Amino acid sequence: MSAVRDVMPARAGIALRPALLRRAIPALARALKPTEPDAALPSFSGGPHSRDLTVRRSPQARWMRLAVDPRDGTVRLTLPGRTALKSALAWAEGQRAWVEQALAELPVPHPIVPGAAIPFEDGALLLDWAPGHPRAIRREGGRLIAGGAHESLAPRVLRWLRTEALRTLTTETQAMASRAGVAVTQVAVGDPKARWGSCSSSGAIRYAWRLILAPPAVRQATVAHEVAHRLHMHHGPEFHAAVARLLGREPNAERAWLRAHGASLYWFGRTF
Repeated sequence: MSAVRDVMPARAGIALRPALLRRAIPALARALKPTEPDAALPSFSGGPHSRDLTVRRSPQARWMRLAVDPRDGTVRLTLPGRTALKSALAWAEGQRAWVEQALAELPVPHPIVPGAAIPFEDGALLLDWAPGHPRAIRREGGRLIAGGAHESLAPRVLRWLRTEALRTLTTETQAMASRAGVAVTQVAVGDPKARWGSCSSSGAIRYAWRLILAPPAVRQATVAHEVAHRLHMHHGPEFHAAVARLLGREPNAERAWLRAHGASLYWFGRTF
């Protein structure tokens, strides 16, 4: 989860009689319109990470919220629609020590470069790149062999991993669906930010491709979770019993692994 700090905005209530309301609205709108200073937004640094503050206004927000996203280090200040930006930035600046500590505790980037260890299931594959190797990526034992242009290496490795993730997750999902006696109409992978898998009422299941970077037990627990939704489209006791039955155990260890290490999977392939 994101590191988050909230504060209630200080705003006085205003009450007007109906007869005065029509005349008061233009002046009231001007008084409540936030001032937007020309000054640049602040930057924060912690450990190897440096991030500029991003500001987002939300009509649904009831108070200011400052958050550091553990998946990419974004430092985001969310404001109610009428909060003055100048005072909000002053408050965010007052949280500098907290923000920079949160940044320092984030995982380090894991770029895809020759010689890198590519996390894969229970271990890692050594990325063996050389100009003379065939361009098509292939796995040989504990090595991932690649040739071709160096500048296209990272996106090609990511495509290979996504392909492997789709192949593996399709096989495991269909096997578990057969065990559960349910139909899965489609298996797909993407790169969502909020969940590791999802199941629609039509029977389509979609996973985060980054599960291929996690231990197989974590991936299989996620498959059991999504297939169990073909039996129960909720998270009640019957659903959790179905997950444990399909997996053969309670997925407590796998949930704990994702809580502890899940954010680090989003840092694979990043250079900053």
